[in-house]
Amino acid sequence: MCYEIYRGIVGTMTTATSIATTTRDPLGTGARPHRTLDWRLRFGALSLIWGFSFLLIKVGTNGYAPFQVTLGRLVFGTAVLAAAMAVKRERLPRGIRTWAHLTVAAFLLNALPFSLFAYAELTIPSTLAGICNATSPLWGMALSVVALSEDRPTRLRVAGLGLGFLGVLTVLGAWQGFHGLDARGTAMALLASLSYPIGWIHVRRTLAGTGSSALSMTGAQLFLGTLQLAVVTPLFTSFPSRFPLVPLLAIAALGALGTGLAVLIQYGLVAEVGPTTAQMVTYFIPVIATGAGVALLGESLRWSTPVGAVIVLAGAALTQARGKSST
Repeated sequence: MCYEIYRGIVGTMTTATSIATTTRDPLGTGARPHRTLDWRLRFGALSLIWGFSFLLIKVGTNGYAPFQVTLGRLVFGTAVLAAAMAVKRERLPRGIRTWAHLTVAAFLLNALPFSLFAYAELTIPSTLAGICNATSPLWGMALSVVALSEDRPTRLRVAGLGLGFLGVLTVLGAWQGFHGLDARGTAMALLASLSYPIGWIHVRRTLAGTGSSALSMTGAQLFLGTLQLAVVTPLFTSFPSRFPLVPLLAIAALGALGTGLAVLIQYGLVAEVGPTTAQMVTYFIPVIATGAGVALLGESLRWSTPVGAVIVLAGAALTQARGKSST
């Protein structure tokens, strides 16, 4: 989901959509960030925007095909970033190699996971999708041990990995044989969460140090993701015969707010309070997603869902801890 995508801009072992950066000026403007609202208010707004994204996906799929939801989301998100780039007079990245790697990143971090979550929510609650998304740091930690030589496991991080996946089994009700669980939808949601760290590793290996700003890279990436969905969507869906208003508004909000504005808010938070504080938004997203799904969509909630979600988040937090490497 979107919050996992853009954490790579602000953290060291997280999932992302553009190059990782921990500078005090992530937009590359050379100027001090303009502070309008207190960072705590923007932090809360970001948590709400990303937390409600799963609800918006569910509402969008009530009126449109999953690929259409994803395409609309990327169109609106790209439009917001294009406007921001125009205001800041940012240029698109240059170089065939850079654009080739951005094309892969757009698929792994935008087109594929966005589409998988949309298809998953046809058969699973938005609350479950939000919790599945919280497993991305767990997948990321496991993959980084294999793919990134500089990321060495510690006992604490390995313990967090085990705890996190124990939380996943709790959410899914493993002791009941996964009774009542839609296996296909859940697998899609987990695969979407896995796609993020794979994409982040690709970005980290190929696009670091390009010289382009995070805003420029992310804008280009969303544009490429939009092109990919523009090609795929007509092949698997037919043009809508009608345009239900509420689902259309949900898609517009998902793209403009959750995929466009949220990125800009995140940039500002990183510039003001640093990546460590900014990425703490991660731990509020599943809580908000669960609350929104239950309160506004009437989704059922078993005791194992919130308990498992707490375990997942605790494990994810431990995987981000730094300590002495195990021998």
